[in-house]
Amino acid sequence: MEKRTFVDQMGRSVEVPFPPKRIISLVPSLTELLHDLGLEEEVVGITKFCIYPENWFKNKQRIGGTKQLNLTDILALKPDLIIGNKEENTQVDIDFLGARFPVWMSDISTFDQALKMIHQVGEICNKSEKAQKLTQSIGEKFNRLGNIGKGRSALYFIWDKPGFVVGNSTFIDSILTKIGFVNGCKLSRYPDFLELPSSNPDFVFLSSEPFPFKEEHLKKYQLYFPNSKVQFVDGELFSWYGSRMEKASDYFGTFLES
Repeated sequence: MEKRTFVDQMGRSVEVPFPPKRIISLVPSLTELLHDLGLEEEVVGITKFCIYPENWFKNKQRIGGTKQLNLTDILALKPDLIIGNKEENTQVDIDFLGARFPVWMSDISTFDQALKMIHQVGEICNKSEKAQKLTQSIGEKFNRLGNIGKGRSALYFIWDKPGFVVGNSTFIDSILTKIGFVNGCKLSRYPDFLELPSSNPDFVFLSSEPFPFKEEHLKKYQLYFPNSKVQFVDGELFSWYGSRMEKASDYFGTFLES
């Protein structure tokens, strides 16, 4: 079989049998992307968190969690391509797998990097045309949103006790900025909101993942931010890079209008 070399988003050169016939995805959002690119037969393994599409979740072999992979099961599947993510997967697992199989890693902290990743995954999986159509659709839909956030400030919570918020150098921050919000957190990554200077954001967003915020938390943070609109948001649509970005643009327009 022909082999081709691709450079992943960590700058690593990865030699892959082309086109790959036995693919394992280590990230839920990338699993959904592989499905939407038409790789039904090629994907042989996914994580236990890869809930979309539902028929894959029910029928594809699961190879552990994103940070607790079942390496024995992966070895038995004999993949010719593994697709992972720098933040989602551990360095130890990636080093182990990379010594045995072609491992292509994504590394995404901006909207543009996410679109580039879709192009690259399409190329490495011989689905360039579908990837091109998908990224074009995502770009057009986000452009139609325009400056829907209108420069209003927002704090985006991903956890409680401690109350971690989204800072800069993250994909969610890039999405907030893309739709016209100003992130009320100027620190990097995911600091505790108690580390921030006192702020009075227009919005406080409580994400549906990874922490399951409930009504009690909404009341709690409304007391912390009495002048802000505190509301639940769909974390998948803010944080899943890949084909879910196409659905995200419709969601942003709807929930902001409400």
